[in-house]
Amino acid sequence: MSLSRKSILFILVALFLAPPFILAEPKPKKVKRPKRIIFLIGDGMGLAQISGVMVNYAGQNSFERFPVIGLSKTASADNYVTDSGAGATVFSIGRKAKNGAIGVDSAEQKQALLYTIAKSKKWGTAVVATSSITHATPASFYAQVPSRKMEEEIAESLLNQNCDIAIGGGSKFFINRKDGKNIFSGLNQLGYVTKNDTVLTPIDAPKFVYTLANNGLKTMSEGRADLLKKSSVLVQTNLVKYYKNSIVMIEGSQIDWGGHDNDYEYMKAELLDFNEVINEVLDWAAKDKNTLVIVTADHETGGLSLLEDKQNPMQFKPHYSTKGHSGIMVPVFAYGPGAELFGGIYENTSIFNKLVYLITGNESTK
Repeated sequence: MSLSRKSILFILVALFLAPPFILAEPKPKKVKRPKRIIFLIGDGMGLAQISGVMVNYAGQNSFERFPVIGLSKTASADNYVTDSGAGATVFSIGRKAKNGAIGVDSAEQKQALLYTIAKSKKWGTAVVATSSITHATPASFYAQVPSRKMEEEIAESLLNQNCDIAIGGGSKFFINRKDGKNIFSGLNQLGYVTKNDTVLTPIDAPKFVYTLANNGLKTMSEGRADLLKKSSVLVQTNLVKYYKNSIVMIEGSQIDWGGHDNDYEYMKAELLDFNEVINEVLDWAAKDKNTLVIVTADHETGGLSLLEDKQNPMQFKPHYSTKGHSGIMVPVFAYGPGAELFGGIYENTSIFNKLVYLITGNESTK
């Protein structure tokens, strides 16, 4: 049936005068906030490191267990290629920082630390690392100094009590210091248990600092075994016992060191150890149901690529392009309450904002 010109004109006028039809946007789903957050950082761990190490791994690939995956842009305030100081500071203050800075913004001004915000809400806080606990990544969560080289000053920052538990290396920055101070003594006066030993033994306390080496811990090839996993379990056990809510940062520090050495086997052993820690954490979170697990990196190290092996086409040849870091985006994996916030592509500063929302419920930081 054909319409007359008059009918068509009438229809067009009616459509023009009709109120616009707008599809109603679905109401955003309310995000469930976790009671506990376990934030794991594979220092220097990019997609090439994960791809290469896990491709023929016979055990459980922890990275395949995450339902939400995102990508984080890693540039610092003064360099497209960040260092670990600036790369971790963004997680702690939500601002871009200059390379080498710890817990301060690009103007070297102190901003509210994530752990200070968490303590204001009565959350327990902790760091675990295979480096010294005064090294750039763990330091960024509790210290605020202009340079990562200021490790004695960083150690003193634990006296501010925004970090309840710390396990890693670095005894020389707490005792037998150049300035003669004994930071353990000061921590004891504040109610912390302190211990320096090469062997990890149980501690039952809401606040403690445990150093396991003079500086960084042994490598996996030197016999460190599952010390990072045991340290992580010890920390989580105490956080759950003494705090209703808690956040811990666990760093696989030496993935980065293998990259700086362009030593693929060193990096591989460290990443496999980190994989076991992630699996342990995910198993625990699956039972708990109230724990958010996030895994990411501060940057990629070594400019690693996986090149064709013409003698064995089903294998690859690891190839490094630098002894330093690269500027590529790094993955973010999330599991548990609030995980949906971590999908997509975003600046690394956004991770701070998401964590603050999950801790405080402040929608403006979501």
